[in-house]
Amino acid sequence: MKKYIATLMLGSLVWASTSCTDDFEEINTDPNRIDQISPGTLLNPIIYGISSFGTDRADGFTFQIMQVALPFPSANGGYHRYDISESAGNSTWSTYYRWLINIKEMETSAINNSDVNYEAIALTLRAFSLSQLTDSFGDIPMVEASRAEDGIFQPQFDTQEAVYTQIFQDLERANSLYDDTQAMIYGDDILFHNDVKKWRKFTNSLHMRLLLRISNRPEMNSFAKLATMITNSEQYPVFGNTAESAILQITGVTPNLSPWGRAIDFTTFRSMSEFFADNLNALEDPRREKFMTRAREMDGTTYIGYKGIPSGFDGNENQFQFIPSNHNRVLVEAPMISLLLTYAEVEFIKAELAQRAVIDSDAGAHYENGVKAAMMQWEVELTEGYFENPKAAYDGTLERIMLQKYLGLYFNDYQQWFEYRRTGFPVLPKNEGMLNNQQAPARFQYPVSVQINNPENYKNAVARMGADDINTKVWWEQ
Repeated sequence: MKKYIATLMLGSLVWASTSCTDDFEEINTDPNRIDQISPGTLLNPIIYGISSFGTDRADGFTFQIMQVALPFPSANGGYHRYDISESAGNSTWSTYYRWLINIKEMETSAINNSDVNYEAIALTLRAFSLSQLTDSFGDIPMVEASRAEDGIFQPQFDTQEAVYTQIFQDLERANSLYDDTQAMIYGDDILFHNDVKKWRKFTNSLHMRLLLRISNRPEMNSFAKLATMITNSEQYPVFGNTAESAILQITGVTPNLSPWGRAIDFTTFRSMSEFFADNLNALEDPRREKFMTRAREMDGTTYIGYKGIPSGFDGNENQFQFIPSNHNRVLVEAPMISLLLTYAEVEFIKAELAQRAVIDSDAGAHYENGVKAAMMQWEVELTEGYFENPKAAYDGTLERIMLQKYLGLYFNDYQQWFEYRRTGFPVLPKNEGMLNNQQAPARFQYPVSVQINNPENYKNAVARMGADDINTKVWWEQ
């Protein structure tokens, strides 16, 4: 069942008159209508909408693309076989542009109320939403987007480089705006509960994520900026423990509800992927019990450990003579968590930078911190001797870091997919039933509505990028 997202949309009505009495405006003003909305009124619906949508898409798309789970039985097609429909990215396009309208309204309200903290938060959420869009599609409308009130109904597309340049400007400005001596007075926000210091750490942690995302583009000097941020932690504070992470606690109290109206839908006709289960087995990882059920013999009662089905399998599903592991349904039953950006990810970023000699730090220590934090965010305790396992011990390679980062990004919107496209890790197995030359997609195609309603700007963007195709690499992948 698709989730219900509460969206607060704002409109304005402008009255004009060539002749009126002095008290016309006063007489025709509705005393019960809110003239100006506070930025705090907009914040919680935006947080919930963005976060819960990301959790839903992790299950609906990322799990299959990244061989975490798959529909089962599934004789033909499916994202796990890289059978990507033209409409696969439609909800991503419409959802983030919808929330960008509200974020813009929130920023305007914050500026009108001289509230620098809400302005900084709006800039951060704008950067987050734009990054999700551009990493999913490539070039996107930004400067002229959501400007129908200005008469712009066919917005031009901005290059991905331009979008990222704006994102970094927004995040830099947001970091400079925060004032922890100024209280957030417009209600209690559901993410950090008005803790300005945590919001600032979210801003800078997001900045680090996105600098690393485009690090294959040397002209952006992202490694130098990352080193500057890490060595100047007072100026650029980031998450320092799991408790500071951007993890939404979904309480189950209306309107903060699970994205699954019926938790049983999370496990109906599903299986864990063999790749995901086998990696956790090799690590003897304590997250297995949290993430999945145990497989059973065909009798339905004899347990045989944690065992999945190969993604992109070819042939009849009856070839598997066991009942595979499935999702753990409790993961989507409130109270539950929805991940935006975590301390574990920050530590894996630092581990990679140390491994690449960008920063003078202990890559192994950051790697272990990341693994521990990735378990802690799911309330799983690291087992004694975990890193003594040769499969779990840090071996000095980027591949080892990225495997654990892949596990740490479990259920975190599209982040596994984005990081796989950036690094090629973890190395995903290819199976005979996979389409698209057994290649995972590099992007979504633009929605058909964009092609129809904005044809000239669409054609210009496609000409720049090369083709509106799932295999067209976006700018930072090239």
